[in-house]
Amino acid sequence: MGLLTAAAYASLAAWLWLTLAQGMFWRTDVRLPPRTAPARWPSVAIVVPARDEAGVLTRSLPSLLVQDYPGAAEVILVDDGSTDGTAGLALRLAAAHPGLPLTVVSPGDPAPGWTGKLWALRHGIAHARDTGAAGTAAGTGPEFLLLTDADIAHEPDSLRELVAAATSAGLDLVSQMARLRVVTFWERLVVPAFVYFFAQLYPFRRINRPTGRTAAAAGGCVLLRTEAAVRASVPDSIRQAVIDDVSLARAVRRSGGRIWLGLAERVDSVRPYPALGDLWRMVSRSAYAQLRHHPLLLAATVAGLVLVYLVPPAALLAGLATGRPAAAWAGGLAWLLMSGTYLPMLRYYRQPAALAPLLPFTALLYLLMTLDSASLHYRGRGAAWKGRTYARPSDA
Repeated sequence: MGLLTAAAYASLAAWLWLTLAQGMFWRTDVRLPPRTAPARWPSVAIVVPARDEAGVLTRSLPSLLVQDYPGAAEVILVDDGSTDGTAGLALRLAAAHPGLPLTVVSPGDPAPGWTGKLWALRHGIAHARDTGAAGTAAGTGPEFLLLTDADIAHEPDSLRELVAAATSAGLDLVSQMARLRVVTFWERLVVPAFVYFFAQLYPFRRINRPTGRTAAAAGGCVLLRTEAAVRASVPDSIRQAVIDDVSLARAVRRSGGRIWLGLAERVDSVRPYPALGDLWRMVSRSAYAQLRHHPLLLAATVAGLVLVYLVPPAALLAGLATGRPAAAWAGGLAWLLMSGTYLPMLRYYRQPAALAPLLPFTALLYLLMTLDSASLHYRGRGAAWKGRTYARPSDA
């Protein structure tokens, strides 16, 4: 058996395994679990870390201020050293959109060993507990925390539905992966694949098993019991994490908490990534951190991407061109499985099925972004975000 044919068969075997045994990652029907309204609606503090977010705040913050929530709730925006007037804009938006009360606080520069977002969350959570946010007694804090990014817009019933899901199912963490913006050509090509790859690494069904070992969350929308946060010592226990949402979910699960992750229907990201360069920076700033800055994991990831995503079209085309039907057949079937499992995600993002066969090209882009992420790390420019660059934990 030639090398090309062997690679094609290996890729086909990988796709058969992914399709049938990787937690049905390709399905997009994991939505909020069945829920009923609680007899008493618990208090909630909505904590929004924001650094230079004036460009998106007008489309996201009002959606939080007008939440139709039957219980006590308030919004705490943590201005993380913004230089674009984020804090002042937030106060003006609160005056123009009366609803939930808004408090704007500033933590100052992160302490050594902290990433900026987690430092902001720590300050916001501490403020909620110390001052008695959402009508609670000072020192106790609200019963739930909604941790949501400044670029995330919520439908008016979002908080109510999240709390109902948590109380009905006895969950300590409920997270929804916000529907990202898909408007430009590059967003259409790259964004659905981003969520598809994430689900492949962290199958939602495995995460949501009460006794499961897989843990992940989507940092844009996380409802967390305050009691679970205290038990897991978050965010202090994950203060150096660049991939903070996955680290948060792992900490909650390790401490005995029940977690849930699914796709959102009424929670959307309003941040635009109009050009390939914008998407490239979004991925490359943290891709190598996801691999724990380990060269062997990087090599394994590159080899895996090549085998799983690039070999199928190469085997099909080369097999047809050189008269090797076994390679062409195996490569074509693997490509078909790849495209078929991608279709549900394209439908979720309301994109044409014609994009499905282009997934190998998108995977090649992600491979190059990952290599660039490693290069940036070794040049001292990795994990950079809005003027800050974070060392890996062992270097901090």
